[in-house]
Amino acid sequence: MPRGIPNAKRDDAGLRFTSFHVPLPPNPKQMGSSYLKSESQTVWARNTARAQETSKGKEPDDLVAPAAESRRGSKVLIIHPGSRWLRMGKASDVTPISVPHVIARKHKPPVPQVKFVENISRPQKSTSKSATGTPQNSDEYSVVIPTNDPVETKIASIALSLRDRMRFYKLRVTANAASIASSFNDQFKPEIIADYNDPFRIDWISKSAEDVIVGEKVAKISDPQVLGYDVRWPLYSGKFNTRDNVSVRVLINDIERIWRTTLKDQLNITPDSYKARWQDYSVVLVIPDLWDRVYVHEMVQLLLVDMKFKQVCAQQESLAATYGAGVSNACVIDIGATKTSVSCVDDGLVLADTRMCLSMGGDDITEFLYVLFGRISFPYKDMDLSRSYDWALMEDLKHRLCTLNESDVALNLYDFVVRRPGKSTDKYGLRAYDEVILAPMCIFEPRVIEFDRKRTGFSAASYPDVSNEVLEYVTDRLTNAMLISTQHLMPQAQDSAPVVPSPSPSAQALAPAAGDPGFTQVEPAFAVEPQPAEGGPPPQMSNFSGSKTAKFISIDASNFEGSEQESVKAEGTEDAIMVEAGGETKADAPTDTKIDMDDANESKPSTESRAPSAPPTQPESRSTPTPASQPVISSQQSTTTTTPFPGNLPIDVCFEASKLPLDVAIFNSARAAGGDEKIRKYLQAVLVVGGTALIPGMAHALESRLQAIATPLVPNMEKVQIIAPPKGVDSRNLAWKGAAVLGKMDGVADLWVTAADWDILGMRGLKERCFFL
Repeated sequence: MPRGIPNAKRDDAGLRFTSFHVPLPPNPKQMGSSYLKSESQTVWARNTARAQETSKGKEPDDLVAPAAESRRGSKVLIIHPGSRWLRMGKASDVTPISVPHVIARKHKPPVPQVKFVENISRPQKSTSKSATGTPQNSDEYSVVIPTNDPVETKIASIALSLRDRMRFYKLRVTANAASIASSFNDQFKPEIIADYNDPFRIDWISKSAEDVIVGEKVAKISDPQVLGYDVRWPLYSGKFNTRDNVSVRVLINDIERIWRTTLKDQLNITPDSYKARWQDYSVVLVIPDLWDRVYVHEMVQLLLVDMKFKQVCAQQESLAATYGAGVSNACVIDIGATKTSVSCVDDGLVLADTRMCLSMGGDDITEFLYVLFGRISFPYKDMDLSRSYDWALMEDLKHRLCTLNESDVALNLYDFVVRRPGKSTDKYGLRAYDEVILAPMCIFEPRVIEFDRKRTGFSAASYPDVSNEVLEYVTDRLTNAMLISTQHLMPQAQDSAPVVPSPSPSAQALAPAAGDPGFTQVEPAFAVEPQPAEGGPPPQMSNFSGSKTAKFISIDASNFEGSEQESVKAEGTEDAIMVEAGGETKADAPTDTKIDMDDANESKPSTESRAPSAPPTQPESRSTPTPASQPVISSQQSTTTTTPFPGNLPIDVCFEASKLPLDVAIFNSARAAGGDEKIRKYLQAVLVVGGTALIPGMAHALESRLQAIATPLVPNMEKVQIIAPPKGVDSRNLAWKGAAVLGKMDGVADLWVTAADWDILGMRGLKERCFFL
């Protein structure tokens, strides 16, 4: 073959995918053009020359008096917007300024009513106080499901997982704890505190002539609807909050007003100030890992065109968190208010195929805690989460009471203070048992979360520039980690029968048939026993010979798909019967009671996704996973015939992957990075950031669950390690702190996008300066 002609690889089919002829790259030695052959032709050289031309006629820099504020990063602003909080500050500051990301505007009558979307399943009112049953045998770790309410069955499954962990750690369980707590809360009378004895009393806003109120003052409005205010949260789950047909332009105006007020009141930066003008400041914008192009475009347009900052740099949250923690490789988990993002960072670059976004966060824990308190007769009867002061009360209870340490489960007495506008301050007492640990466990057992309600009411946003709509960007939202997580939900072709490896004999003997009357599905499909904090070997089946979860323990890399098929078969029904930790069922309870189909279908993807399926890119390590059971396939096929999904896939991969439990999502994200070596690498450097990371016991709870999943599936798996944030740095501010580190580096000079570049190139100019666009 002549030299210079590459040896093209022939495909197996021998067919060409296109008739377009791809010419060979030209020889640069025969070119006569000098385009982009010297540094003077780059955009950075042109910007430097333009700056020198504009500076002609000015005094030299050595004759100008130095500015009083000369610290590195003093002219760089770091902005980290979120669904609940806005963190803003200079790169030279130690900590950012955190303000609620909310705005209240005067609205003409009729004023829209404040709406609250219930994202957690609610028990039926007739059975909400029926959690006082007692087991009829001597097993103290048994869980009682006294009614046929499907929500009670879901809560009982979470409680059963907690009891198994308490059994493993040999912790005692208080008998009749729910009835004791409920009787105490029913009889408690509040203590009235006078205003002069309340040092934290709130000055409520009952009359206001201001047209716009932002930040913390919004929470002091006594009744927004009566005073004529429309309260809006501009962002939700890393995107614009377009619920109730709110346009993107209106939300951009709200964000601009919040940012302008914060810069003026907190940082003393105004557009026309002599000492601190906006034109003199550069901005580092922290954006989500799975960013939306409409969101990024509008934010950069706001900063460069509307607010007229000097230059802008966009940075992803996970990469900024690694900068703040001082590590180069990590699996970053950011648990925010409305979403949880999981991604792996490798040497200063976020791996695109490992990104996942879960539709759950700290707000779900707050709401679930409210539901659990209602089951034990919460003493504050007039609780309404749509009111700002009641939501703030539940947030305070979550921060003070919630824990993930099994040793903290006890029948304790707590107190809280209720402050309401126009009423006296009341001090209540509360007795609770395992409610304080069941609430944060919903991120590991998300079957009580109503995922369908989270995406209702949102309107689709389009690009304002037609040139940006020409290209197809669907694959940016679909990652390999999402495809791995939802592969078992994909319908399989009828003409190709899958080769399913037979499960182990122990799994066949311990897994009952779906039609067995004694069969019930309360435990998640991938149920594993907890691991000790020291990272020892996983518990053997002999320790839990009578436990219902023992049939899922015998899982190895060879028969993993067979065990998954058995677990998926178990998704038929969830009978509302008494299920004990030993796996026995009571004969006097009804066994033919079915869960409502809406709740059952809604909880299927989350329970079926408990068993992470093997990625298709590693056929040498394990065989192809089996699809889900036939009823799931038929229901998915019936919906895909009329509804097109992104990427021309039979299911909505992004939505189904957002229902995964947190530990399974982390494992699938690490598997999407590569082989077993990559899994070991990232599971030994797990970084948890966000406000929910401050819950006591979060590190051990996540570490033990990841260890139980990875040990039987990854060869030579060592101890899973959770990286602690640096001393003195709040995990809520870790991403902002990392972006501040980036803003003070010399290498950030190649990442700035000026207003002139944005005007000429648009999103293309931002893409050429960012690795992830």
